Amino acid sequence: MKSIIIGLVIAVSSFSYSQNCTYIFLGELKDFHDGTPIESATIYQKENDRYSFSDLNGKFKIENLCAGTLTLVISHANCETKTVSFEINSDTFKTILIEHHIEELKEVSVTAHIDKKETTTAQETVLKANTLKKYSALNLGDALKEVSGVSSINTGNSIVKPMINGMHSSRLLILNNNVRLQDQEWGIEHAPNIDINSADQISVIKGSGALAFGGDAVGGVIVINPSRIIRRDTLYGRTIIGGQSNGRGYNISSTLNKSYKSGWFANIQGSLKQNGDFKAPEYNLTNTGLKSQAFTVSAGKKKFESGFEVYYSYLNNEIGILGASHIGSTFDLVRAINSDEPNLIRDFSYNINAPKQDITHHLVKASYYKRFQKFGKVNLQYDYQNNQRFEFDVRIGETRNIPAIDLKLQTHTLLADVNLDADLDRKINFGIMGRFQDNFANPATEVRRLIPDYEKYDFGAYTTTEWQISEDLIVDAGIRYDFNSIDAKKFYLKSRWEERGYDMDFSDIIIEELPTQLLTNPIFNYHNISASAGVKYNFNDRSYIIANYALSSRPPNVSELFSDGLHHSAARFELGDLRFDKEIANRVSASYAYNGTTFNLLTEVFYNNIKDYMYLRPFDFILTNRGPFPLWQYQQTNAQLFGVDVTATYDVSNALQWQNKTAFIKGYDLKTDLPLIDMPSFNTTNQITYSNEAWYNFSARLKSDLVFEQNEFPDFNFEIEDELTGDMILVDISTPPPAYHLLHFSSEATFEINKKTNLNVAIAVNNIFNTSYRNYLNRLRYYADDLGRNITLQLQLNY
Repeated sequence: MKSIIIGLVIAVSSFSYSQNCTYIFLGELKDFHDGTPIESATIYQKENDRYSFSDLNGKFKIENLCAGTLTLVISHANCETKTVSFEINSDTFKTILIEHHIEELKEVSVTAHIDKKETTTAQETVLKANTLKKYSALNLGDALKEVSGVSSINTGNSIVKPMINGMHSSRLLILNNNVRLQDQEWGIEHAPNIDINSADQISVIKGSGALAFGGDAVGGVIVINPSRIIRRDTLYGRTIIGGQSNGRGYNISSTLNKSYKSGWFANIQGSLKQNGDFKAPEYNLTNTGLKSQAFTVSAGKKKFESGFEVYYSYLNNEIGILGASHIGSTFDLVRAINSDEPNLIRDFSYNINAPKQDITHHLVKASYYKRFQKFGKVNLQYDYQNNQRFEFDVRIGETRNIPAIDLKLQTHTLLADVNLDADLDRKINFGIMGRFQDNFANPATEVRRLIPDYEKYDFGAYTTTEWQISEDLIVDAGIRYDFNSIDAKKFYLKSRWEERGYDMDFSDIIIEELPTQLLTNPIFNYHNISASAGVKYNFNDRSYIIANYALSSRPPNVSELFSDGLHHSAARFELGDLRFDKEIANRVSASYAYNGTTFNLLTEVFYNNIKDYMYLRPFDFILTNRGPFPLWQYQQTNAQLFGVDVTATYDVSNALQWQNKTAFIKGYDLKTDLPLIDMPSFNTTNQITYSNEAWYNFSARLKSDLVFEQNEFPDFNFEIEDELTGDMILVDISTPPPAYHLLHFSSEATFEINKKTNLNVAIAVNNIFNTSYRNYLNRLRYYADDLGRNITLQLQLNY
């Protein structure tokens, strides 16, 4: 028996000894982009707990391997760690591609509450999640005022359109998760349909320095990005609950993110807001409530080599418009202008009555990308948007619940672009875009349609390039071509048709003649060229300068072409012009940045010359079946705008910081030598912040907003005759309100509940002294003061 056991042991030992553990693995590490060898990388052999290193040619050798699985964990100072596995049954040679320069490809920013990106020659500023969370109860336009040079043009306090260096509406391009927002942005009282709680980061690009997004961004581009995907097995989220005294409002937002190391991910986010009537310092602002519901969901898989995403967002806003702004005639407007208080003041209510807006926006997106070795990255995207806009006027009888404006805008877009980044010293991007848009103006409103039915076709192609000339010098350039075609069906009153002289210029577009109207089919085609070029030079590690030139071309929008009727929510009669040509803007700008240990400075200057600039101006009054109304006409001229934006911070001590943001802009009509209408006045903001990390990351801020009176404005006042007395009455709709100064306070602290959960508590008091004021860029300034004091409390649970 003993001999049998000894024999078995010898046999097993002989078998083990005879197992082939003499295999050799030769590996070669190369950069995914350009195939250059990766030297000095660490290669960890997981099965036998050994290390090796790549040589100058990126090669390494592992000897004495047995048959089976070999798992290698490869790491490098400038690479994302990569794990690969191979089945070994003979001598093996493998080339392993890893993502070198990963740090250079990530966004680089300098933090000073407002972050300035360093990877572009455009004037770009980044707002991050820590800043955006303060605006959870507000909207996109309010948050963007954190950026110097960005203001807003408002219809009350709930309809806020961002304005960059004096430009707004169709001159600003807004991208939500790489989808260009299509939501009838042509109206001043049309706020962007964006839930700010879905954004993790917002970039503001001044000027058209982003040709991949569009060539018609005369004023700038706003890029809204959701949270980045973390390739890690993790589940995290946040919930924000807030309340405010003014409007007795509440808001709640919750976000949940699930991701896996394999690259799979899923996100869900929802928001709910409600406010009742807001309050000016001395009286209620009747019918200014807001109800908002929003929802987003996304899922997909993202790895370095390839990935896809499906995304859906829903937003519904019901917005009350100040009841006192609903006028029945120009005489009501005169009385409102000359009165210190609104002509309609009622007790607080959550009810939202006419006049009001009810807007629903759906967005669906599907995207896919693939990276190719020694080539670059290919992106494909399809998106669909459905925007339903109702505007309710105060009506009586059977039409009281029928909207005065009922527009349904549907947009389909296909995008394809290629990023050639094999040579990181010279990157090239090119892409194409196709879009189809259909607008249906429902005739069931029983009101003459302000905007007609139309179909719109867009095609665009672009290419951009960036050269790393030296370690300190970057140059970029790009060019874009866009074709736009509008095919509309519109009724014109015969009297209006002849009054505008269209019978002489557009007789060929009449397709049907009725007793009092003409049915026309205007078709307009536009060919647009846009371009940009820029240079960035780093003086040293602390300062740099950027210079940029941008040529942009914007065709007229449907409102500028076809408006012909009473715009009820604006209480004015608007007229477009079929003869309008495209706008062509030439913008030059320069930025200087200094980032010291205690002092940071960013100064941006620009000059924008716009040929055939289109704008809406008060002209006279017009008699309608509801009485006389102000007549506003779209005009076309040549314009120039120039200004300077300054952002500065100074660390007084480790705990105390001062910040200043100042914006100065001027705009002129070069044909009439008049100032442009609706230009922001000089404004400056100062803020002092105290921080103490030892006190639960406590911080407190005192903020001062000083807005000067606009001293240069066009005089578009006009007179009307009082039919009772025969006297002429001045309608002063041009004179700006006086300057004002506001103080605000905010404070927050973060309490750790456990290692993975914390609670942020924030309190703020806006307009501390309950100051009465009116803003020149608020369309409702004729009727009421702006908001009084508002105390807010916000709880944010991060988990």
